[in-house]
Amino acid sequence: MSSWISRRSAAVLLHITSLPGPFHKGVLGEEAFAFIDRIAAAGFSVWQFLPLGPTHGHGSPYESLSSFAGNPELLDLRDFVSHGWLDITDLAGPHSAASHASLRAKASHLFWQQVATDESLRRAVELFEQHHISWLEDYALFSTLKSLFANRAWWQWPHPLRDRDASSLETARSYNQDRIKQAIFEQFMFERQWSAIQSHARNRQVQLFGDLPIYVAHDSADVWAARRYFTVTDNGLCNEVAGVPPDYFSATGQRWGNPLYRWNRMAKNDFEWWVRRVRHQMERMDILRIDHFRGLEAYWAIPGESTDGIIGEWRKAPGEQLLQTLQQELGSLRLVAEDLGIITDEVNRLRKTFALPGMKILQFAFGGDNSNPYLPCNHEEDSVVYTGTHDNDTTAGWFSALDEHTKAHALFVLQAQAEDMPWAMIEAALQSPAMLAVIPMQDLLELGSVAKFNTPGTAVGNWCWRLERLPDPQAPCWHKALLLNQKHRRTLTTAA
Repeated sequence: MSSWISRRSAAVLLHITSLPGPFHKGVLGEEAFAFIDRIAAAGFSVWQFLPLGPTHGHGSPYESLSSFAGNPELLDLRDFVSHGWLDITDLAGPHSAASHASLRAKASHLFWQQVATDESLRRAVELFEQHHISWLEDYALFSTLKSLFANRAWWQWPHPLRDRDASSLETARSYNQDRIKQAIFEQFMFERQWSAIQSHARNRQVQLFGDLPIYVAHDSADVWAARRYFTVTDNGLCNEVAGVPPDYFSATGQRWGNPLYRWNRMAKNDFEWWVRRVRHQMERMDILRIDHFRGLEAYWAIPGESTDGIIGEWRKAPGEQLLQTLQQELGSLRLVAEDLGIITDEVNRLRKTFALPGMKILQFAFGGDNSNPYLPCNHEEDSVVYTGTHDNDTTAGWFSALDEHTKAHALFVLQAQAEDMPWAMIEAALQSPAMLAVIPMQDLLELGSVAKFNTPGTAVGNWCWRLERLPDPQAPCWHKALLLNQKHRRTLTTAA
């Protein structure tokens, strides 16, 4: 079975929060439209970014408060001004997460006043709530209770609310209508702003490439609302958690702390929760990457009380049954499998059975022997090649830190000189037989380690790098990229 990727194309990897702009992080506004214009003009036809859900205080998009909700911090407040829900003077001065939240609250109040008198808007809100009824109410109440209880985890709430006692939930709703309505307003506007980006991307023939973490956060609306599907006890704690065993990356393995799925219960319900989750994300995306794909074939189960990944056991997951169900319910699965690390033959068979392209990372290609699967000569068409991902150093930073032997091997394979980096790596990705090549924006800008986005296993200094401004349309990075995309047949057109 062949992959769903039907033509050679190229992508730029840049998370939404890394866009420039007047707020404390990038938003779904004019900078996103301009970025789509820039990459399309440079011959790229895909924009890849990280998960879009609301984050915890550490900011990791892979540890979201909801698998369904959009992050309200990504909302463009300038759009609220255009609707009359904020005044232009509200946007003056420096912005922080707190000021962004307070302005969203102000806008929500005026929004709901307008809903009461505007029949068209009221109907649009009603349709939105009906379409998202399976998750929106739970998320709105969850986020409200999180704020009321000083951001404490849901298993630390009063027991009736922790355990979703019906009368207690109804009382909480009745006493906190303003906060709940704000959460609904934010999700309504997230969908509207995202829809505008989708429309602009379609017009520029740019596909949107999203990311789906295989596991959900313990402290999330997902687990609180559907505990039966997760390995949590009656008091809300995890009796088993996700992670990976010791390997050449870590002598103690990794304990991620996410609850595992109770796959037997999900299977009995025809994976209804997973179908809703993937359908919802595919409504937003043209392409979706499944992070830690190998966990759909077998997963490492760690006792909840363990502090690392040493103790645990491999258990089979019903990946084939799940993917078959998704295919039956959703049609063609435009999914990419994140298959990095130690991958078994069973994982490869599962991926290939459903024609899901895997990943090739060029930064992993050098220093070993000729059998290294990441070497360009070993790439397959049915794959997605990256110079590096959001978890890697920038290519310039990576290359400068290499030992001399690995540097020499990389330059030999790339047929390049040190001064050619990172463009020698970029060209190797674009020249690869892999049907999709992905270039981080930091590499196009030739940035060093200061622009690294995330260091796995660390808790500070991550997820905060952003552009000070978008490169001018005539900037060298776009011109070089266009020439290489044309040279290696990754453009929709060969016109300059």
